[in-house]
Amino acid sequence: MLLCLAFVTTGQARGSYETAEAFLSRTFAGEVPRPERFKLTADLKARIKNILGHNPPVSRLRYWQQGDRTAWILNEIGKTKPITTGLVVNKGKLETLSVLTFRESRGSEIRYPFFTDQFHGVGLTEDDELDKSIDGISGATLSVWAMKKLARIAILLHQQVSSDNPGRQSG
Repeated sequence: MLLCLAFVTTGQARGSYETAEAFLSRTFAGEVPRPERFKLTADLKARIKNILGHNPPVSRLRYWQQGDRTAWILNEIGKTKPITTGLVVNKGKLETLSVLTFRESRGSEIRYPFFTDQFHGVGLTEDDELDKSIDGISGATLSVWAMKKLARIAILLHQQVSSDNPGRQSG
């Protein structure tokens, strides 16, 4: 009986909570801009590798931009499976972090506002660290780490494509 209960409990963590389309529609009040593509330079790949602890899985990323706001849909491994996350950066600060799809068996608590709201207004330090402490969740450590990494990357990418960045690159 306990084995059955353990299986039911761990199986409930997985889920798709919001589609990418719904996230973008909510982010841009229904008027979603056309996606743009951003090619990672060698320097940026190295910075992202430093954040992730492994090479970035892609060399080009899609993003959506409207004024000073950019939206990114990124994936990072929690323990063994990717967590799909929607992130919005406004003027260099994180505005929104939303877990779109969670595939792990544990740690889905990261999708709730008590956790995600901590990221509002977070920026980056000069050494690509978050400029605010984020509280963890017992039993969800790897998922929390994944969200912190994605927040750092989204802000870093925003800095690269931002209209107020004179050295911006895209393509």
